[in-house]
Amino acid sequence: MKAEKLKGHLDLLLLSVLARGPGHGYEVITRLRDSSEGAFELPEGTVYPALHRLDEAGLLASTWAVVNGRRRRVYQVTTAGQEALAQQADQWRTFSGSMSRVIGGAAGLVARPAAALAGDPA
Repeated sequence: MKAEKLKGHLDLLLLSVLARGPGHGYEVITRLRDSSEGAFELPEGTVYPALHRLDEAGLLASTWAVVNGRRRRVYQVTTAGQEALAQQADQWRTFSGSMSRVIGGAAGLVARPAAALAGDPA
């Protein structure tokens, strides 16, 4: 899925991944990809700035660590981050449920040809 489609939801995804345990940037990217079965394969240029922004906002805390012989910044969710995660997750559930109700009713229409949707009896 393209990063543009995740706009507004990236923070929720990153906080969710890091709520399961601390991780460095590449590890976050990998967890996100793996837990979404490849749907969220985001580039470093999308994830790293977001991690830095969340760190500066106090939703994440970071420390330097040596991982596999490389110095990496490791992020973990703060108490404020846990609160933001809970709030954003609730908002997402409400939004997602509403979307499901709307498109669920249209599911039968999706399989029909466009001409049938336009009122053409063909």
